[in-house]
Amino acid sequence: MGYWDIPEGTGCVEKTWITTKLATALGLVGSAYHILAFQPDSALAALQRAGNTTVTMASMGAIFGMATCLSGQAREAPDEPLNYFIGGCASGIFLGARTHSAMTGTTACLGLGTLAFFTKVGKMEGWKVAGPPKL
Repeated sequence: MGYWDIPEGTGCVEKTWITTKLATALGLVGSAYHILAFQPDSALAALQRAGNTTVTMASMGAIFGMATCLSGQAREAPDEPLNYFIGGCASGIFLGARTHSAMTGTTACLGLGTLAFFTKVGKMEGWKVAGPPKL
């Protein structure tokens, strides 16, 4: 079962688990590229960098999934795009706290919140980023 298969405002644990898994995978891939591009001095430094990046991304995914679902329940409007903005903004605030930067938190809140908002709007309205391949 996928993320969009679970009705909005229900299955908070399942939705949070799915977003955490996806964010963890992105964190692993991103940290692998970062380690290849900027090679650390030792294997321990590489492991620390990979762990730090992956745990941060996994935490952001968990925060997004839980904040989105809980805001839908609390606002009694589970299918509104504003819930996704709230979830994205909460993830961005966490990133700002993690980096000890208010500017990073503010811009990540606005950027991730807006991205999540328009992702939900696009899903609701059937937007297509790319069509089927032309053969």
